[in-house]
Parts: sequence; C-alpha cells; structure tokens
Amino acid sequence: MKILLILVDAMRPDTLKDIPSAQDIMSKSTVTLNATCVYPSHTLPCHLSLFLSVDPKRHGVYDNTFIPMREPVDGLCEVLSKNKKSCAFFYTWDEIRDLARYGSLNFSYIFKGEMLGYAYANTKVSDEAIKYLNEYPTDFAFLYMGHPDVEGHFHGWMSTQYMDAIEYCWKDINRVIDALPDDYTIIITADHGGHNYDHGTTLPEDMLIPIIIHNKSNADFNADLSNANIMDFAPSICEALGVEPNSQWEGKSFLI
Repeated sequence: MKILLILVDAMRPDTLKDIPSAQDIMSKSTVTLNATCVYPSHTLPCHLSLFLSVDPKRHGVYDNTFIPMREPVDGLCEVLSKNKKSCAFFYTWDEIRDLARYGSLNFSYIFKGEMLGYAYANTKVSDEAIKYLNEYPTDFAFLYMGHPDVEGHFHGWMSTQYMDAIEYCWKDINRVIDALPDDYTIIITADHGGHNYDHGTTLPEDMLIPIIIHNKSNADFNADLSNANIMDFAPSICEALGVEPNSQWEGKSFLI
C-alpha cells in the first residue's frame, strides 16, 4: 500500500454537497464531514498538528509564522524516513516546507501560488505529482492545494469565487486519482474551514473538516472516523504503512 494525502486549504465540509465530482468520489469512499482541526484554526498550526500529531500548546505555533520547537517531536515524515519509507511533497505555499525536517523527504516540489495564480499553481503541482508518483512509487506523498483559502480571504467563504476554487481543486483531484497506480490509497481533507472573510476561531464553520478515504485497490484500510481529529492522521498513516507511531504523538489511529 502507498498513501497520497491531498489537503485542500480551507475546504469546508458543507461545500462538497454542491460539487458533483466530489460526490462521485465520496460515494466510493469512507467519509466523515465532522472531523475537527485544532485551535487556533489557522493554516500552519493545523498543518503542524497534522504532521506532528500534537496540539499547538505542544508545538508552540499559533499563527502562520514557524517557530522551531525547543523539544522537537519527530513528525510523520521523520518517523517514516527512519523506517525506510519514502516521502514526497507537492505544494504551493512556502511554509509547507517546515512540516518535514531536513533529510526526511525523497522529493519536494513547490510552485508558488503568487507567481502565476493559485488555480494554475494547483494544476502544476497536481501535474508534477502525477508524473513523479508514476515514475517513482512513493510510500507517502502529500499534495497541498491553497487556492480556496485565498479566495475565502478575498471574497468570503461560500462566495462564488470561493466555491469555484473548490470545484477547480476537485477537477485536479479527480485527474490525480485517475492517473495514479491502483496501489495508492488517497486521503482527502482540509486544514480548517472559514466564515465571512477569515478563520481561526472555535466556530464549527472554522473547526470542522472532511476526511475522505478512497482506496483504488480495495486494500485493507477500514476506518472509524466518528471522532476523528487532525492529529489522528500521522498515527493512522503509520499504521497503514506498518510503522510504529511516535510515542509522543497525541493523536490516535482511526484504522479499525
């Protein structure tokens, strides 16, 4: 089994009912629309809690400025790398590079959204993921799409522009799924939601995230997502790949 984690920044679960391509994938997947992120529900704290499986009180990052931990915790990529598993990142936002320490990635590709637009950047990183993962089978890969968060801040969550960005992301998601070898399990999620023109609060609109687990080969990846939290991804992915999770992690595997 190999795993691709796709994260769509700021994708609220309630947007998915209006995206036919999302509904099609969800109908063939294990799904929850009621998983939770961490507080504060900002992009970098949530991503760090996903990869390090600890609360912001432990990793110490409360906004989008990275601060190295005084007592570092080996995160998902460090644990996988030490167990001879390969990891790759494809992303459109600089700060994603802080999610994995030096030496833990086999490949990293960034196409910055502010260069030629976030919609185009999403497509570029999706193209690169398709190309690389077909040529170099990778145990764990992470694909980050930042377009909806940008539109949410500029035009508002649930605005036409924001919903268009969600739909554009799903077009790329479907291309990636269709192009990957059958031994990949694809997990689709978000870091947080949003309301009005912002996020970061404990409102359900900010805190709820979807989790969609799509297994192309019907391999054994049974999950109970009823109480899933963003900190549960790292131990779940490790379990799926046959790797012992870090004993310092606070999340729990949602595999059953």
